[in-house]
Amino acid sequence: MAKQRKVSTSRVIAADRQALFDIVADPSQHPVIDGSGTVTGTREGLPERLALGTRFGMEMKAGASYRITNTVVEFEEGALLAWRHMSGHRWRYEFRDVPGGTEVTEIFDWSTAKAKLALELAGFPKRNLEGMEHTLLRLEELATTGSVGDRA
Repeated sequence: MAKQRKVSTSRVIAADRQALFDIVADPSQHPVIDGSGTVTGTREGLPERLALGTRFGMEMKAGASYRITNTVVEFEEGALLAWRHMSGHRWRYEFRDVPGGTEVTEIFDWSTAKAKLALELAGFPKRNLEGMEHTLLRLEELATTGSVGDRA
């Protein structure tokens, strides 16, 4: 049996599915909702909205500052958005109507990464899961109050 190389977390948010999707589809909001503390800003030429095939860059910091370029590889309006990092791993968001609002699931999938074992040895799956939990909390704060508190 192949090793599962995905971690995910879900949160039910008392907000409209499309409104939540629109926040995630706006790359300028990524530094706002990022719960990991690694997405520090946007890069020049940022698109207003993500769509299938869109490339977008972010300013990052994990120890040292660096830049990345991502490509949207899955897109279903209002329901699904995923992008591939330059190293091959994917960040995926799924949106589903449920009683009380929208269930948002964030998934870190390193099954397509170029250096799977290196990501595991460096502890990224566990660290990313913690960051994703904070990201969904920040998404909820932004969607329900219009602002986000300090990083956890």
